[in-house]
Amino acid sequence: MRNREDRDVGGASDAGGTRDSGQAKGGRRAQLEHTGLRHGWTTGACATAATTAAYTALLTGEFPDPVTITLPRGQTPSFALAAEELTGECAMAGVVKDAGDDPDVTHGALIRATVRRLPAGSGVVFAAGPGVGTVTRPGLPLPVGEAAVNPVPRRMMREHVAEVAARHGGAGDVEITLSVDHGAEIARSTWNPRLGILGGLSILGTTGIVVPYSCSAWIDSIRRGVDVARAAGRTHVAGCTGSTSEKTVVTEYGLPEDALLDMGDFAGAVLKYLRRHPVDRLTICGGFAKLSKLAAGHLDLHSGRSQVDKGFLAELARLGGADEALAAAVADANTGLAALQLCQAAGTPLGDLVAARARDEALAVLRGAPVAVDVICVDRAGTVVGRSSTR
Repeated sequence: MRNREDRDVGGASDAGGTRDSGQAKGGRRAQLEHTGLRHGWTTGACATAATTAAYTALLTGEFPDPVTITLPRGQTPSFALAAEELTGECAMAGVVKDAGDDPDVTHGALIRATVRRLPAGSGVVFAAGPGVGTVTRPGLPLPVGEAAVNPVPRRMMREHVAEVAARHGGAGDVEITLSVDHGAEIARSTWNPRLGILGGLSILGTTGIVVPYSCSAWIDSIRRGVDVARAAGRTHVAGCTGSTSEKTVVTEYGLPEDALLDMGDFAGAVLKYLRRHPVDRLTICGGFAKLSKLAAGHLDLHSGRSQVDKGFLAELARLGGADEALAAAVADANTGLAALQLCQAAGTPLGDLVAARARDEALAVLRGAPVAVDVICVDRAGTVVGRSSTR
């Protein structure tokens, strides 16, 4: 079991996974519906709901229950409160995470937000309570010493605090302490300890919605996506590892929705199906760390079945001109992102090297099928950090 929230995407309705009628028949939305699985909510969405309820109670004396929030893509789900407490300058609200049909290790966890007033001008400050981890090593999108609350959930909570403050006459200067009941125990089933996130879970999510995970259902949805794209006459499709990479290929190439394949961890499924049912061009776009696995020859990019090989990255860095000191630092890096950052600082094009090797691995799986391939690597913010030529 693991926390699957690095694979969340948009598109779920307020009902928790059903979809609006009239949607496109191809692309990522159709893929998601085709799985027949129910979506869930990320820890970041739950923490935002709990924060919104707690700060509202702090300003008004009443907890909204259910509490409604707005997700990054505009959905407005409502969450029931499982816990609430109001005492003086603090308010606490708790939401139980529903991961839908995904076997997420955090399903059923009680996520609490305690909001405390701060002096004027303090802004919004985040703290790790029991069950939420603290960053202790570099290479993550947060500084060492910070609570393990990822950038998008932080932004969501800041925005909702500002909205509540504007609605009820508050200043918006608060400390948000997030905690997860039994989070330290649950975190042992995740990669947090290996990444140097100690003491508990991370608060994650980029869209607020968890994609349900089923190997067979997801691979079948990929095949359906290819079929729909071909039937629509698309000659260029993109296999994306998540919502951030999808946005990147839309920006880069202006591809329509029915040309977008949510391949997630299943790079091999995309390539093997295109080998039998080719299109003229395939762009593979994803996070640098995931695509470094493809570059190393892994076709299943799931963190439970393949790992970032920093020794392999060190060898690529040498090919790009890195000296032995830099190569050794890459091999010893905490994460793929940390390795990339070391090379960026030294002017070594590790991102491009990974993209080119991933392209070559993809072409090997295609076995001469008439599909031209290019690869784009992005960071968590969607910035392109590596790309290959098209072959």
